[in-house]
Amino acid sequence: MAPVTTTEDARRSAADQASDARDALLQRRTALWSLAAAMVLVVLKLGTGLITGSLALVSAGIESSGDVIAAFLTLVAIRMAMQPADRDHNYGHRRAENIAALGEAAIVFVGGVIIAFEAVRQLIQGGNHVDASWYVFVVIALALAIDVSRIVISLRAAKRWGSAAFRSNAFNFAGDMAGSIAVLLGLALVAAGFEQGDALAALLVACVIFAAVTRLAFENVRALMDFAPAASRDAIEAAIAQAAPDAEVRRLRLREVGGQVFADVTLGVAPATTVAADHETADRVEAAIRAVVPSSDVVVHAEPRMAGADLREQVLATALTDRDVRDAHDIAIYTDRGDAIVALHLKLDAESSLRDAHDAAERVEAAIAALRPGVRAVHTHLEPLEGPVALRPDAVHADEVDDLHATVRRLLGAEPLECDLRETDVGPVLFLTVATDAAAGLLAAHDLASDLERDLRIAHPRLADVVVHTEPGAPAAG
Repeated sequence: MAPVTTTEDARRSAADQASDARDALLQRRTALWSLAAAMVLVVLKLGTGLITGSLALVSAGIESSGDVIAAFLTLVAIRMAMQPADRDHNYGHRRAENIAALGEAAIVFVGGVIIAFEAVRQLIQGGNHVDASWYVFVVIALALAIDVSRIVISLRAAKRWGSAAFRSNAFNFAGDMAGSIAVLLGLALVAAGFEQGDALAALLVACVIFAAVTRLAFENVRALMDFAPAASRDAIEAAIAQAAPDAEVRRLRLREVGGQVFADVTLGVAPATTVAADHETADRVEAAIRAVVPSSDVVVHAEPRMAGADLREQVLATALTDRDVRDAHDIAIYTDRGDAIVALHLKLDAESSLRDAHDAAERVEAAIAALRPGVRAVHTHLEPLEGPVALRPDAVHADEVDDLHATVRRLLGAEPLECDLRETDVGPVLFLTVATDAAAGLLAAHDLASDLERDLRIAHPRLADVVVHTEPGAPAAG
């Protein structure tokens, strides 16, 4: 089965890579089309405006030049987005798009100031003649058709690939279309005999430019300041609450870079959980966040949550936190009028010296005593961590197996589900599985297992260990 799964994974990976390559090619083509269309509009508007003397068309051409820069930045951003993060750019290279967009905003803002100044001058002084011939309206109609096609294509691309760059392009093109409509209205006024219509249209286009520049600067400065999107935060908090209801969100930090959300999550989890369980919780949280924010890059850190945990959980977590303790078990808590005496077993590396083991125990005892004011005393029992024990199949005798089986039937009063004797380097080990009443509690099942282990050790002193496993079900008749 393993080779089949590996082959399927390889095929799936190859298919994903081919799909990514196709998407990248389509995105580049879409960006190139937007760039070419923007350049055509600049030539049409500026050229026609200079020929006819229309300040409104010239201003619309300047406004469209910002779209050329925006389309070029989109193309560059797509290429840079395909570059993985490296040693010097841990979050990728998408910040370059924000910096370039601020440069674009500055350039277009200067153009808008010049247009507004000239429009106001013409409105005050007058004397500017505009040739509102029929071909001027053809140029504007062509520009509007190109604007509509660019908006539709960019919106489709933004929806398909979840691209903030294409979405930003669609807004820029919508502003360009608004400018073209303003020019159309101004030239219509000129054709109707109102000479100042062109200057009024130019002033309106300047207002469109200032609005677009303000939005562009605001969005990119906010991105460079690591603004955390409120909608993403609310969705992520809800996803975490659903995926890990028992975990406490201690910190949630978000940053958005080029349309990708980076999430840094710190969870407080039950202190007695294992590393594997904490890892599984982190995996569930990561998957839940990516489900609501598909472009997110998620890092989840889990740490023990002492608040709200009972004393036993706190004791176990504190013991396992020590650098030398490998395991802790048999935790017992004895209470006396609100005070507590804690006893537990600590397992350390078998090669540890007694001095090192004692120092570890002292650290653990002091840390546990500091957990609560009512912890009166802490007692630890030191044990070496067991290593693997080799089996000796050739040393098992059939007579001994039959004798043990008979003892189990006598003590249990029924046939065991499994009775497996294994000879090891430390002596014989019996693995025993018995059926118990399914309605019985865990305590009753544990007592049964403990009694069997004690009685078998008495009847067969050579046994090195007895492992009794209880299963729910009706015991078999003896």
